[in-house]
Amino acid sequence: MITALFAFILAFVLGLALGFFRTFFAVQEDPLIGRIREVLPGANCGACSYPGCDGYAAAVASKQATGNKCTVGGSAVAEKIAALIGSEASMISVVAVLTCQGSKEHAPIKGTYTGLRTCRGAKLSTGSTKLCAWGCLGFGDCVAVCQFGALSIGTDGLLHVDRERCTGCGICISECPQNLLVGIPRNQVGPLARCSNHAAVRASVRKTCTIGCIKCELCVKNCSQHCITMVNGIPAIDYNLCTNCGTCMSKCPVKVLDSI
Repeated sequence: MITALFAFILAFVLGLALGFFRTFFAVQEDPLIGRIREVLPGANCGACSYPGCDGYAAAVASKQATGNKCTVGGSAVAEKIAALIGSEASMISVVAVLTCQGSKEHAPIKGTYTGLRTCRGAKLSTGSTKLCAWGCLGFGDCVAVCQFGALSIGTDGLLHVDRERCTGCGICISECPQNLLVGIPRNQVGPLARCSNHAAVRASVRKTCTIGCIKCELCVKNCSQHCITMVNGIPAIDYNLCTNCGTCMSKCPVKVLDSI
């Protein structure tokens, strides 16, 4: 009885002490954090590079982050945050795009793959399940991390992006072990090279993918605006100079260049 009574008294005293110290030494949260948190969508996707919406709200309130990093909320949320913190909203809405057309029809496989059914697992164990070492492996690592149902693997074995559902969060881009996904501004117009085969020899490309860039540089030679350069064997477009005339797309013999 004495032991039980002593334990009860000790617990009671410690409880009072904890309550006192919690109140006396409490750190008042900046009310701005709560107001910013209220306008965030609550997806907690981490695309802003902070641990959830709470972490991002705290970073914005303390001026450690800008208010335009929430790609899920887009321009509407950026404008609301800008009004709260007294800054200008400058949100650029982007969408994920696959830079590969190496479908089952065009890019032959090496053989039957029986390993881990993920892109990362296949790349680590075999380099690539396709003859093209740079092509989309089609196991859907990107699909698994998309929280918005914007990605799917089609019957052609390639990733397909639902532009309406894609928020441009960028998580799928960082998840792809082949680095085949890029973020393109939604309002961007012009051609884009849908190939990532960096083989330097034309014959090597044709053996691995019938629709891969053959490095002929006809797009570069026929561009009147001189806005196309070859980077690691792939046409790169300077959209500040591109007029979207379509000449490069019509001249490409394998149709690597396609409208965004």
